[in-house]
Amino acid sequence: MKVNGKVKRNLIFAKIIFMKAGIVGLPNVGKSTLFNCLSNAKAQSANFPFCTIEPNIGVVNVPDKRLDILSELVNPEKIVPANVEIVDIAGLVKGASKGEGLGNQFLGNIRETDAILHVLRCFDDDNIIHVDESVDPVRDKETIDMELQLKDLETVEKKREKIQRAARTGNKEAQKELSVIELIITALESAQNVRTLVFSEDDRAAYVTPLQLITDKPVLYICNVSEDAAVNGNTYVDKVKKMVADENAEVLILAVSIEADINELDSYEERQLFLEDLGLEEPGVTKLINSAYRLLNLQTYFTAGEKEVRAWTIPIGATAPQAAGVIHSDFEKGFIRAEVIGYNDFKTLGSEAKVKEAGKMKVEGKEYIVKDGDVMHFRFNV
Repeated sequence: MKVNGKVKRNLIFAKIIFMKAGIVGLPNVGKSTLFNCLSNAKAQSANFPFCTIEPNIGVVNVPDKRLDILSELVNPEKIVPANVEIVDIAGLVKGASKGEGLGNQFLGNIRETDAILHVLRCFDDDNIIHVDESVDPVRDKETIDMELQLKDLETVEKKREKIQRAARTGNKEAQKELSVIELIITALESAQNVRTLVFSEDDRAAYVTPLQLITDKPVLYICNVSEDAAVNGNTYVDKVKKMVADENAEVLILAVSIEADINELDSYEERQLFLEDLGLEEPGVTKLINSAYRLLNLQTYFTAGEKEVRAWTIPIGATAPQAAGVIHSDFEKGFIRAEVIGYNDFKTLGSEAKVKEAGKMKVEGKEYIVKDGDVMHFRFNV
């Protein structure tokens, strides 16, 4: 990567963005098995409730074919993918919001995440205990939602008490905030998740986001199915999709036990044959990681040089200086300009030199909004 016309070879001060996605669900729905598939961290997984007590944390590489193609073109010494932090949070139960099953601790762990991966059991197996003694993903979702809603309700009711005093004095800002709080309380009391509510950008930034409500976090519902339902799902999955239709949430079908079997295979060829036999194009966990990345509102830009080809994680909407700051804070402070190549141009033309010859390299300033897949070089001065 070039900086001020010279190749910057030492990137040991790279600032890595860790965005957390928390895996939640009732006990024994497959959370820890899924976590193991994602991270290879081998969290304890067994057939009894609360097998996981302390949250397990794993840093998961984000699969990206573009990184592989850029590496083939550049032939670097090192390849560094983007990543997401996944947290395996212990199973919740009814009464968690009141402390049942170590609920307060678990709910605190969820609050610290940026997005939720909600695992629902959508398979029948008499050998695997269900805490409610029957399989019903709709009921299970309602159980988890209720506990999260009750915890959020506790938070906003405390906030309302503080705001009401200021609102009674005629403080217009407090009155406006109180109206937002009242709207949230009404929704929660009606068993509605906060993420389903619509706020203006200003109201969300000023009054909603600072509350860090659990049911306001983006969510991906993961339907854990049996092998025969891995491709098309089943009636359980259909019920889940119908239930979450108004949440603007993604539903992913995943046979977690099969993913665990795939994960144990040594070679890429063996894994591909296994997937072909099941009628799958790629492992479900690959789809899950990419979905989690999108759920966290993240995107990728690349740096490409002889030393390394690297995928950098930035929020969607980040400016060029903000993207540069992910590499090093000095890059953002002293940002002058960015040399930008679109991924498709790099792929089609085959090298940076040929891109320049074709006039496809753009020089962008501080206002440039980075696009997913941009290949970037930064110039700065401090």
